[in-house]
Amino acid sequence: MNSLEAHIRETNTKGELNAVRENGQVPAIIYGGKNENQKVSVSKKSLKSLIEKENFLSNILTLNLDGKLQNVLPREVKYHIISDEPTHVDFLRILPGLKIKIEVPVNFINHEKSPGLKRGGVLNIVRRKVELKCPSEKIPENLIIDLDGVDIGQSFKISSIKLDSEVSPTIQGRDFVIATLAAPTVMKEPEKPAEAETSEGEEGSEGVEVAATDGDKPTADGDKKEGEDKKPAEKKSSEEKK
Repeated sequence: MNSLEAHIRETNTKGELNAVRENGQVPAIIYGGKNENQKVSVSKKSLKSLIEKENFLSNILTLNLDGKLQNVLPREVKYHIISDEPTHVDFLRILPGLKIKIEVPVNFINHEKSPGLKRGGVLNIVRRKVELKCPSEKIPENLIIDLDGVDIGQSFKISSIKLDSEVSPTIQGRDFVIATLAAPTVMKEPEKPAEAETSEGEEGSEGVEVAATDGDKPTADGDKKEGEDKKPAEKKSSEEKK
């Protein structure tokens, strides 16, 4: 479990909050349970290193609050709109019996042992996180799906994951799918040899030349010559009649 140093802060104005931030600290608040909300501050450097880790908002932290240990769950982090630096954090107290809703990541293991993946199958992940309702002291770190022996066509539903008796998904009434192992999609290219394409191209060009040679020009010239020959002949015959 990760830990973080925290200090009680007595700030009431915006100027006092800015002074905390300029001192390398991030204002935070601890809430939940019967106790009052508590104003604290944490090191920005330490906080950023934890945020960079995976699933910061679903992992319990131990706050060392001026020598007193308190388990908390990060619930919300606010960031500066320009610098993207953390400016405030909300921590929920972890108390026995307190039930909360939380998104827990799904982890897939033994990819190399899946015959379906070896044959080119594709792991289609429908839900990378599942929202659960559970006691704060029984939050699962993640949900594990084992791909050992899994073949193409198989699917994983929430019922295939073993949960504690006090832990349940917030989606009720249906056995929803988390992931499926789908068949690979193969695109077939047209089988056309390069030589065939070349010969077809040559035949096509020859056909165009033949059409030009046998079609327009000879016929046009022939028509023209026939017309020229007929006109003098008709004229000659009319003169003879005269």
